[in-house]
Amino acid sequence: MYSTTIPSSRATFYSAAPRANKIALEEAISTTVFDATNTLPPTAIAAELPYVEPAYGKDVHKRLEDIDARVLAMDKAGIRLTVLSLTMPGIEGIFDPQVAADLAPKVNDEMYNLYAKGDHAERFRLLGSVAMQKPEAAAEEAERCIRSLGFVGILINAFSNIGPDKVQYLDEEVCEPFWAKMETLDAHAWGFGAETAVHVIRLIVSGLFDRHPRLKIIIGHCGEGIPFSLGRIDHRIRHFKPSNYKCKLTLQEYWHQNFWVSTAGVMSNATFADALRSTGVDRIMWSADYPYEDYGEMGGWFDALELNPVMRAKVGWENARKLLKIT
Repeated sequence: MYSTTIPSSRATFYSAAPRANKIALEEAISTTVFDATNTLPPTAIAAELPYVEPAYGKDVHKRLEDIDARVLAMDKAGIRLTVLSLTMPGIEGIFDPQVAADLAPKVNDEMYNLYAKGDHAERFRLLGSVAMQKPEAAAEEAERCIRSLGFVGILINAFSNIGPDKVQYLDEEVCEPFWAKMETLDAHAWGFGAETAVHVIRLIVSGLFDRHPRLKIIIGHCGEGIPFSLGRIDHRIRHFKPSNYKCKLTLQEYWHQNFWVSTAGVMSNATFADALRSTGVDRIMWSADYPYEDYGEMGGWFDALELNPVMRAKVGWENARKLLKIT
């Protein structure tokens, strides 16, 4: 089914012949109307790039914006199509709610013009950005992205900043209009990072998926460690007073009902194997996390895995194509 032998060097990754037709899902861009790699106003502790090696940071910034270089890298790695989204911290890092609500449509319009209508439009699909600082405005913009611009889902970079000293979590009651709209749109929200795991647990125990059972959530990085923890959480939560949580099912039941995972940023055979076992072959999708990771390296790892043809097709492109309605 899959190999448990990790290739011994990067040369092994690059020497594997690229297999065509892969779809990459967790792939970042920035825009000229808003530098999404930082907060607004800039706050170093809330962003990642201020802490990385300067040469790497410079390369990331270039790859965030160089469309031709991205397409060339996709070709070399056997990637047929890439689903793009605004990099982190993104709109969620804008402290002023009204500024966030004003910038989100401008970001989406630029993404649409550059990628959905650009020279390589056939190679890209898009996840829209919304201002969760104003959930009703986020719901309206999500509908515009899906209905008018043809985006395949919405990206959320975890919690939203409400000023410099307050954050808003996705399970808070104020966010309900957004989740209700997402269910009616049959669209897909996307989270990021270890903090996403906390968000997921909060969303589940809040009863969100009982109120909106058709919601679809995609989690990156082989599930952000959640597959390792679901059994333990379910084992413990059975002893808690019902007043401490609102969900009606076990976390594992919601996991199999409402969640999909991507492999973005992961080159661990053991992690992939665990995500595969816990999530199922129909709900796991290969991704790279470009430009923070390399298409060739990430694609080479996947191409070297000993998967049967049916499993390779599902993880490599068919699951993503079906979930996001990519034609």
